[in-house]
Amino acid sequence: MGAITNRQLFLANLAQTSHAPLLMEVESAHGVYLNGPGGNQWIDLISGISVSSVGHSHPHVIEAIQNQVSKYMHIMVYGEMVLSPQVAFARALLDKLPNYLDNCYFVNSGSEAIEGAIKLAKRFTGRPEIVAFNNAYHGSTHGALSIMGSEYFRNSFRPLLPGVYHLDFDNVEQLALITNKTACVVIELVRGEVGAEEAAASFITQVQERCKLTGALLVVDEIQSGFHRTGPFMAFMDYNINPDILVLGKSIGGGMPMGAFVASRNIMSSLAENPVLGHITTFGGHPVCCAAAKASLDVLSAIGKDEIKRKANLFRRLLVHPAILSITGKGLMMGLTFSSEQFAKDVIQACIENGVLTDWFLFAPHKLRLAPPLVINDSEIMTACERILKSIDQVLN
Repeated sequence: MGAITNRQLFLANLAQTSHAPLLMEVESAHGVYLNGPGGNQWIDLISGISVSSVGHSHPHVIEAIQNQVSKYMHIMVYGEMVLSPQVAFARALLDKLPNYLDNCYFVNSGSEAIEGAIKLAKRFTGRPEIVAFNNAYHGSTHGALSIMGSEYFRNSFRPLLPGVYHLDFDNVEQLALITNKTACVVIELVRGEVGAEEAAASFITQVQERCKLTGALLVVDEIQSGFHRTGPFMAFMDYNINPDILVLGKSIGGGMPMGAFVASRNIMSSLAENPVLGHITTFGGHPVCCAAAKASLDVLSAIGKDEIKRKANLFRRLLVHPAILSITGKGLMMGLTFSSEQFAKDVIQACIENGVLTDWFLFAPHKLRLAPPLVINDSEIMTACERILKSIDQVLN
């Protein structure tokens, strides 16, 4: 009897969230490449779902992690100690945001950041209701699940948070459901799991105007779209809006687990009283994660908005095929539209066999996701596109 393989151990000992996991085994990863046993190699076009924006094993990030690990790791629950990696990253992050967004709260993931933002909005406004949008994904924890815009994913876990209303995007009449009982409106500007769909600026402006009229806080979810993924540092910077609370995750940690919600000191200070410790986390703002985040931010700061746009345009110029009905999204957050869910999944599987890792979207399974590391170069883009087109032809034939 042979030795038990990692694949067998994975299936036997780790909780499974679907009956068809990818089962790709990765031994190392560098830049845009994932390396598996037996010489297998894939170009990573999803970056762990927009996480590895500076690529895998970036030397600047690794150096920062190693330096911090040699000093100290966990010391105390968040907010009690003055930890230099936290302070340095907070200052660097806030320097890139509008001046009024001057307070950040670090957590461990985007879902946790959503939870914190919801609590903050309720605490600051004293209001009970939340407005979100259909076909929006904000995380899988209970509060985040409550505002997820999909009954398929919500239904089995009811009862959820009360007082949550889901609106249709671009439906101006439904904005009347934002009232003086609404604590916050949670919205994406480039909607991730609906297939990388860019919101119309006119609609976003009307949402903000309605929030101002009613006193509801505008919570902008930039978990996927932030940190230059769409071009600007944050997607909201291309919209004439001012979020009251900004929610961050995924790429914020340079590959380490991290999230954050950001607001003004006036709003954020409401968590410090009635009750004290209005929000608390053990590992949020972990020193090693903050060191990695600061190093990643340094790398991303050298990548300009124009460079992201240029790379996105190269993808769009190369990915021309009768089977590709459209390419949606903004910057390096894109979706290739196919005729059906089955065709898209067949292409995705063929891509993996041809050395390209991509996947689909929760609420748009007929689309193929493109969210490569932002450091991908032109040669790697061209190779990846050649393999995608080859995969489409293989499925058609």
